[in-house]
Amino acid sequence: MGNTVNVKKPRPVNLDLQTIRFPVTAIASILHRVSGVITFISVGILLWLLSLSLSSINGFQTAADIVDSFFVKFVLWGIMTALFYHIVGGIRHIIMDMGYFEEIESGNQSAIVSFAITGVLSVIAGVLVW
Repeated sequence: MGNTVNVKKPRPVNLDLQTIRFPVTAIASILHRVSGVITFISVGILLWLLSLSLSSINGFQTAADIVDSFFVKFVLWGIMTALFYHIVGGIRHIIMDMGYFEEIESGNQSAIVSFAITGVLSVIAGVLVW
């Protein structure tokens, strides 16, 4: 009557990371967290650069010389792109918290739209940096 046999079934194990496919909503969520970390870390860099530029005329010139290099412009473009993605993703999350785009299909579409908006803003950031 109450005899249940606890049989362990072999569970499939997939350790080949190249075959795992995340849904677009998972990618959007992971990138939102990554962009938040990048934005948090970049605040220190940007505050240092601002402090240097405001310290004196020579400090301003030094900051201008630093920002004039291609590598630093590329980093600034990356920081702006991460910030834009974090803002767009945050707005998407706020809209989802209000009860919209919670279904799978509309969630996928809102993630794709947030990628597209970030792409446009990233291009604009590139134009502003260079």
